[in-house]
Amino acid sequence: MSEANEAYSLFDDVCMAVDSAAAHMDIHPGLLEQIKACNAIFKFSFPIRNDDGTYQVLKGYRIQHSHHKLPVKGGIRYSSYVNEEEVKGLAALMTYKCALVNIPFGGAKGGVSIDPTKYNVSQLERITRRYTSELIKKNFIGPAIDVPAPDYGTGAREMSWIVDTFEAFNPNVINAKGCVTGKPLSQHGIDGRTEATGMGVFFGIREAVSVKEDMDALGLTTGLKGKKVIVQGLGNVGYHSAKYLSEAGALITGVAEYNGGIYDEDGIDVEALKAYQLENKGFKGYTKGEFIADAKSLLTYPCDILVPAALENQITGENASEIKAKIIGEAANGPVTQEAEKILAEKQVMIIPDMYLNAGGVTVSYFEWLKNLSRVSFGKLEKRYDMKKYDALLDSIENATGDRFTQGQRDIIVKGASERDLVVSGLEETMVTAYHEMNKTRKEKNIQSLRTAGFILALERIAVSYMDLGIFP
Repeated sequence: MSEANEAYSLFDDVCMAVDSAAAHMDIHPGLLEQIKACNAIFKFSFPIRNDDGTYQVLKGYRIQHSHHKLPVKGGIRYSSYVNEEEVKGLAALMTYKCALVNIPFGGAKGGVSIDPTKYNVSQLERITRRYTSELIKKNFIGPAIDVPAPDYGTGAREMSWIVDTFEAFNPNVINAKGCVTGKPLSQHGIDGRTEATGMGVFFGIREAVSVKEDMDALGLTTGLKGKKVIVQGLGNVGYHSAKYLSEAGALITGVAEYNGGIYDEDGIDVEALKAYQLENKGFKGYTKGEFIADAKSLLTYPCDILVPAALENQITGENASEIKAKIIGEAANGPVTQEAEKILAEKQVMIIPDMYLNAGGVTVSYFEWLKNLSRVSFGKLEKRYDMKKYDALLDSIENATGDRFTQGQRDIIVKGASERDLVVSGLEETMVTAYHEMNKTRKEKNIQSLRTAGFILALERIAVSYMDLGIFP
């Protein structure tokens, strides 16, 4: 990592964005300082005993940015780049993200400074359980206090270890399963969590292209049908984003990965490409479309919508002027730098900000937390009741009209909502409502940036919460 990168502070960047939004608001400077500040920072060291008898001392972090709502929420990251400034910045972003989409959590983030690929499963389990025990000792985890989730380098497996460790230390906590989200279904996770972020990206882009006034300004028609889309990253988020966009009628013309990309102006079969990638560890040799060795160059290919769903800092001052997309949907965290954003603003490119667009994950995590508190699956109580009610209604209509529904029609109408159906419905409602509130704020404040509008909306909600809470004592 260069000296310039070491000096970079994501937290300072987030605070600058907050200040830009606050310039359009009447907010007390003292209140603004309280909103921006990290409420609690826990950094610690702990040892791991390796299989060969050697020891290592690792650095762990858990940072709670805002206590305006509890519990706080945010992922746990395993990466060699984890440091205090990064975790502070990510925790702050979680605060504003949750406020923007009206999820009643404060923001938090955590991490361990390791490269997880250098450790075996046994070591990772020991690291995760020790990290969790350190959080428990300082009261930095719990269903009413702080609820982590997966992030880079962690997944459902690590969340299982966390919940098991928490339950071992807290055998009398009846809601213990709610201490973490992103768990496997076997551990009371929720159906739909895997695809939640990508589906949220789809809902957000779909709403953006539905507004005629905004599309007219960009020289585009409304709707997704026929829109050319290039996606960077075919991991979980990129794959599901591309899949749902494609199913809605968009044409996926390019997919970029770290080891090469595919371009086909006639459209790419996302399912077939993903299957090929899983089998061959990349796109090289895929026969449908042109293989692009310099995958990052795909960002500058002609398209209507560009979806960076991989890493941060992908669209920079160096390539921003070459971007041909009219809309950039930030599925990843921070893929567009501030310098690039200024260049893109001059080109009238619409940026759908990450703080909104990738909020699907935390939204469905909220549903998982609610499920754990109630300790019953969504839809379990009412599903059969609804089916019988709709069945009786159809019988009444048939008796009154003399006509008969086909079996296919009956199956669609009578079907009771499953847990996944309700999760998707709740996610769609959250993303649709938040987009139009953000866009309305943008127009009311007469600003170009959806990001600034998103921060204004989030700040307004956090400010009201703090003012209503008051200061103790």
